[in-house]
Amino acid sequence: MFAYISKRLLLMIPTLFGVMLVTFLVTQFVPGGPVEQLVSQLEGKSEQGEASTGTRGLYRGAHGLDPEHIEEIRALYGFDKPVHERFYSMMKNYLSFDFGESYFHNRSVMELIIDKMPVSISLGMWTFFIVYLTCIPLGIAKAVRDGSVFDVATSTLILIGYSVPGFVLGITLLVLLGGGSFLDIFPLRGLVSDNWDTLPWYEQILDYLWHMVLPITASVIGSFAVMTMLTKNSFIEEIRKQYVLTARAKGVSENNVLYRHVFRNAIIPLVTGFPAAFIGAFFTGSLLIETIFSLDGLGLLSYESVLKRDYPVVLGTLYLFTLLGLFAKLMADISYVLIDPRIHFESVD
Repeated sequence: MFAYISKRLLLMIPTLFGVMLVTFLVTQFVPGGPVEQLVSQLEGKSEQGEASTGTRGLYRGAHGLDPEHIEEIRALYGFDKPVHERFYSMMKNYLSFDFGESYFHNRSVMELIIDKMPVSISLGMWTFFIVYLTCIPLGIAKAVRDGSVFDVATSTLILIGYSVPGFVLGITLLVLLGGGSFLDIFPLRGLVSDNWDTLPWYEQILDYLWHMVLPITASVIGSFAVMTMLTKNSFIEEIRKQYVLTARAKGVSENNVLYRHVFRNAIIPLVTGFPAAFIGAFFTGSLLIETIFSLDGLGLLSYESVLKRDYPVVLGTLYLFTLLGLFAKLMADISYVLIDPRIHFESVD
């Protein structure tokens, strides 16, 4: 086990390096970078007579900014250095999780991630637990009653939910229940109310849950289908195997067959995906859901960073999430081997 884990950890290094190198090179050739955006803003302000004190004298009528000041801007963002030197410096800092400062937020990237994380954790945590705690029992029930009215009816409902995009459902919920054209039951925006700090602790919990009802509902509905059908198909495959028929022929009760024999084997594909799904739930955000419900999370931060060419945020979050994803994959492989004794580390290469 130690040799396998060591090998996987060593393989993470070139994988992470390759991801960062490709992304870094792509950002160097994308038009409209941070230098061009700042120059455009300064020229626009100067043309409208709105330049601040720090930018007076930079604009020269129809000639634009002075080339010397453009070079100063390039130096400000570090673009005056060679590409390889910038990449080496970036990776050296990333080893200590120093992601630098955002070009446009004037804050460190790590502070931004920590500040936006509560929203994404709230969405991800509730979505993860609701989906797993609902879909696994539902999938087992569907497998046991395969072909019944219950199976057909639940399949129809979850497939309808799967076919409706989350943002469409979110808008519909806001119109129906968020004070739109019908009922005013749930809040329109935010993670908590404006007076949340003044509320007692139990009302703070209720206020938080009250705000999360609509975004969580919009997030989980579309996730039910995949996990439910995966659970159902996994159990059906095990139920049809010979050892189940043998156990039934020996007079073993149906509950013992299902939960002592079938359950352990059928749950393997679901459990092995648990680490990656669990970690991913805490560090991913849904851009559309966050936008609709005015939740300032990681999804919205990533989207705005790409639009503004805020490369420290883009590359810093990519580095962190890639690293977490690689560790999640390693944990999934380890859990697979630990759950199924028929698998050995020597064969998982």
